[in-house]
Amino acid sequence: MTENPAPRIGILVVAYNAESTLEKTLDRIPAGFRSRIAEILILDDASHDGTFTAGCRWSQLEGRPKSVVMRHTKNLGYGGNQKAGYALAMERGLDIVVLLHGDGQYAPELLPEMVAPIERGECEAVFGSRMMDSKGALKGGMPMYKWLGNRILTRCENRLLGSDLTEFHSGYRAYSVDALRRLPVDRNTDDFDFDTQIIVQLLHAGMRIKEIPIPTYYGDEICYVNGMRYAKDVMKDVLEYRLALKGFGTCSWIPKPAAYAFKEGDGSSHSVILEKMRGLPAGRVLDLGCSGGLFAERLQALGHLVTGVDYIEVPGVRERCSHFVLADLEAGLPEEIDGEYDYVVAGDVIEHLSRPERLLSQIRDVLRPGGQVLVSVPNFGHWYSRLRVALGVFDYDRRGILDETHLRFFTRGSLRRTVRAAGYDVLDVTTTGAPFWSVLGGGPVARTLGVASRLLTRVRPTLFGYQYVASLTPHAAQTIIAGEHIDVQDLLNRQFTPADRAQAGV
Repeated sequence: MTENPAPRIGILVVAYNAESTLEKTLDRIPAGFRSRIAEILILDDASHDGTFTAGCRWSQLEGRPKSVVMRHTKNLGYGGNQKAGYALAMERGLDIVVLLHGDGQYAPELLPEMVAPIERGECEAVFGSRMMDSKGALKGGMPMYKWLGNRILTRCENRLLGSDLTEFHSGYRAYSVDALRRLPVDRNTDDFDFDTQIIVQLLHAGMRIKEIPIPTYYGDEICYVNGMRYAKDVMKDVLEYRLALKGFGTCSWIPKPAAYAFKEGDGSSHSVILEKMRGLPAGRVLDLGCSGGLFAERLQALGHLVTGVDYIEVPGVRERCSHFVLADLEAGLPEEIDGEYDYVVAGDVIEHLSRPERLLSQIRDVLRPGGQVLVSVPNFGHWYSRLRVALGVFDYDRRGILDETHLRFFTRGSLRRTVRAAGYDVLDVTTTGAPFWSVLGGGPVARTLGVASRLLTRVRPTLFGYQYVASLTPHAAQTIIAGEHIDVQDLLNRQFTPADRAQAGV
């Protein structure tokens, strides 16, 4: 049986104006552990003193582990320096990387303990915690205001993230490099709250974090952290993450789920479309933008045969659809879509296209005579987007009306004009209320607000309606020319420009 090779361990030393402490800190690396170190990466973040020279001097002494000493010509910031270091660790094939500060605030003597849990496969990250023995932190010289601030911030962060760490603010970390590859750390801040963002990313990805107690040491090193600004930034990060889970803001440092999370009976546009489909005879359905196929699966249960189309293949989609086509609808309907369909569903799709009229026109060619198209779009006239514009705080969100991937915005009037110009009659338009269930969960507050939203939507749908769901059918009118029957829409397409057709109201 072949034994697994020993992991390649790297030590990432971040240093800024640490000329007086860097060599002393590196000297404290246990002699018995040095042979296990594949590389020490010393990154000087454009210091104003001789930090770079000190790192070079130490690395050239006999008996030192292989070391790479780098100096940034421009200050990247605490987070930026780490990002450069982790990219280097990946490039150089390291398996474990330990973050060590060049000012000696964290004990290099505990490096073996820092990497051991990752070596044993117990976790993806190890944090050295000064607060596992909180009295020890004060004895080690941590100022009372920092101790109190650390405890308060950690408690708030644990509450918001559902975690139970004893400290969020230690800079002594060990990571599995493979875990870092799976996290978008390159999108993180360059500032001191980088460490908080990487914790959030680990928790979001379901990765395991283990803490070990470390001693607290406060010497005469210079602190470059503005405490109040730091507290504001870390709380902003956690709140930004919580809001992003509900769809607000973009939060670029947290991956956006690829699949649409369909929930039957939630009042969403897909739920409304499903209810409409329950009352229709079973037939062939073309589901555009099918995501993971959860909606298609429910249609199949109703007796329909569903062909799904999407630009990404979410695992499991082929099992939930009768047929799946991988295609980008921005380029129009793919050639693989042939034959006639009884129904075409475009739920929350056309607002993602730069030319939705083209797709709608192409749908007519694959729809059987008398077939129906069900389209849903967000209502840009909703009070939420109106308020954002009126207050001058317009920006995009991860989903919803202001989804960052939307290329077109619709009101009820513009939706009607768009589908009529594409050759459809509007059979009916249903308006949905705001999805308070998504933001607040299923509690009594969400239910109460949901009832109020539905009532207000009936009173004034253009202001309180969150989404429109339209049932469409192609124009049925024909024109007779010398005994030849020609669809009115085909005639218009030959004779008029899109502007002419819009003016004519067709």
